[in-house]
Amino acid sequence: MVVRVMSRSSRVGGAGAPHRAGARSAGARPARARGTLATVSVAVLVAATLIATGAPSGATGTVGGAGPERGVVPARAAPAPAAPASAVAGGALDEADVSYHGHVSLWNGRVGVWLATANHGPAPVSGATVRLRFSVALAPGATLPPSCLRTGPSMVVCGTGSMRAAGTGVQLALDVATVGIPAEVGLTIDTVWSGGTSDRNLANNTHRVLALATGDPYTF
Repeated sequence: MVVRVMSRSSRVGGAGAPHRAGARSAGARPARARGTLATVSVAVLVAATLIATGAPSGATGTVGGAGPERGVVPARAAPAPAAPASAVAGGALDEADVSYHGHVSLWNGRVGVWLATANHGPAPVSGATVRLRFSVALAPGATLPPSCLRTGPSMVVCGTGSMRAAGTGVQLALDVATVGIPAEVGLTIDTVWSGGTSDRNLANNTHRVLALATGDPYTF
């Protein structure tokens, strides 16, 4: 049997000191590394130029996704609602102050109402409509003043006629029978229509009166 013995100096690389695998000379760098460094240097130079000049870089979003995405059109703000026509045209109503005062009486199944109308202005009123609502039903066939109309079993409406500013209107007198003979009757008085004017003072034209069957006048 023949055994072949090779000395360390017979390896590839010559007869000197052993050469470590993968060792390179100190000043030599691979061509691939040199190309990568050149690419990075160019990218840094371009970015610095764009920042200094403020030129757009072609990006469509911002860091963190706060900006609009590519291909998405930003939504436009909705237009403000238009002002009402009355506000634009200055269609404020003239102000008036309609008032009703009088008294109510109840006796033997009959109700008497005496009511005076007035307007404290400042604007005139072409004609207001006062409503009388009784707590009991009225007997059919009741005789009413010409300016009054029965609109329900226990309801009557009356016109006041035109009233100038700081002037008086009509005076109404009703004498109607009730269904049965009640011991008391309640009467609510208010305004249905104020002739196209604005009436901010409702204290003098909205009343609630309770009249007992004593024949005494209960004022409002």
